Amino acid sequence: MQQAAPPTKLDGMLPELIERIAPPPEAMPLIAGATRVTEALERLAGGGFLLEAAKLTAHALPKREAVWWACMCARHTVPADAPPGLAELCAAAETWVRKQTDESRRAAFALAQLQGLDTPEAWAAVGAFWAGDSMAPPDVPKVPPAPHLTGTAISGAVNLAAVRGDPLKRDARLARFLESARDIAAGGAGRLPPGG
Repeated sequence: MQQAAPPTKLDGMLPELIERIAPPPEAMPLIAGATRVTEALERLAGGGFLLEAAKLTAHALPKREAVWWACMCARHTVPADAPPGLAELCAAAETWVRKQTDESRRAAFALAQLQGLDTPEAWAAVGAFWAGDSMAPPDVPKVPPAPHLTGTAISGAVNLAAVRGDPLKRDARLARFLESARDIAAGGAGRLPPGG
């Protein structure tokens, strides 16, 4: 009797997700024949394609959980001497995670635009904004964001967090980030200690 896979929030049409992350040709044999996102994720990570595994995770998590994950990764690598604006950006994105209102996602985006789009925290906030039903101002007809945009923003946030301060720590950080994502996908908080 085959044991059922544990429940996970990592989901999606695997062929479409693989196309979206555009893995290098040398990664394709690893994921050939995979039928579930979790299977492809583990194959990529086990084969040393941690960046591709993180990209896949960013697109496969539900948008709310993906934004939370980006915040956990950003908080893990934030420098001790970081300007207070970075914490404000994470707090704004986390506010959207806790209360998914149009006001909270627009506030997160406005703060990201004000502070600049060059930090993981800013891209977590952009991910929250793109998770909504319109990119247009609230008083005009809705312009829905493409469904993949949140995953793209989260992928950028996670990659920026992985290389922040010391690019040589990227792979070790990505491995920790993937553990965090697995925990989030299983219903946990995915928290990481600061100072990574």
